[in-house]
Amino acid sequence: MSNATPYVLVLYYSRNGQTAEMANQIGRGVARADGIEAKIRTVPPVSPDTSASMPPVPDSGAPYATREDLANCAGLALGSPTRFGNMAAPLKHFLDGTGDLWLNGKLVGKPAGAFTSTGSLHGGQETTLLTMMMPLLHHGMVLCGLPYSESALNETSTGGTPYGPTHWAGTGAQQALSDHEKALCQAFGERLARLALKLAG
Repeated sequence: MSNATPYVLVLYYSRNGQTAEMANQIGRGVARADGIEAKIRTVPPVSPDTSASMPPVPDSGAPYATREDLANCAGLALGSPTRFGNMAAPLKHFLDGTGDLWLNGKLVGKPAGAFTSTGSLHGGQETTLLTMMMPLLHHGMVLCGLPYSESALNETSTGGTPYGPTHWAGTGAQQALSDHEKALCQAFGERLARLALKLAG
């Protein structure tokens, strides 16, 4: 990735890998737009043990995000598994530390959207996406969802909402992303990237 190339930050927390796979699919969608790239980043887990600390680089997967990654992005895709209808604590912990970006208006006018994975089909997909949008609105970002012109949104029997991409992981063995879920993730990534280019211009 060139330092001069604008990027969509795909920022997520994943416990079992499904949200991470969604992030990768969104990154593929971003790659469909010329002149912009995807930067995929995660956040470390949080611990009730206040003396615990994580290594500066994860053992595998995407690198940990920095506030600079967020401050300099052209657009943001924010992803988390659902926790009682809201984002998981590690992602909220990261966002809670961005008050200086809010104070300086670093994210104002940039497009952003949310994605999530849930254990049950009716276990908080929409509420998680909507509550994840609250800090984005406070930062002055422009919300991006999925229009019904995406045929997979009408055809899916798994995840997928107009509020953003979702995945139904199941409560037993974790289900892989369906073809419709992959298509919606990629469409979301491309839409977000194209909006970022337009708003930056």
